Amino acid sequence: MPPDRVSSGATSLLQFPCSFPIKIMGECTDGFAEQICALVKTHAPDFDPSSIEMRPSRNGNYLGLTVTIDAQSQTQLDHLYQALTKHPLVKVVL
Repeated sequence: MPPDRVSSGATSLLQFPCSFPIKIMGECTDGFAEQICALVKTHAPDFDPSSIEMRPSRNGNYLGLTVTIDAQSQTQLDHLYQALTKHPLVKVVL
């Protein structure tokens, strides 16, 4: 299978499929983690929500999440990042 291409036409530095962690920082509100899990599952149906790592900020205003997906392509990652950054409670996606 040829390596996935990024939108610029360059070869991706990742080899797919691969395990890929995504860090998400957002407002610490009821249901934030559940909303993010649901969004991730739409782009990575095999994502296991029980694998999510959660860390509250020092003052409890924000919640850091790490989700690890089995990424199948650069396009999949791009679409997931776009969806996460558009979520109204998400502040940062790394």
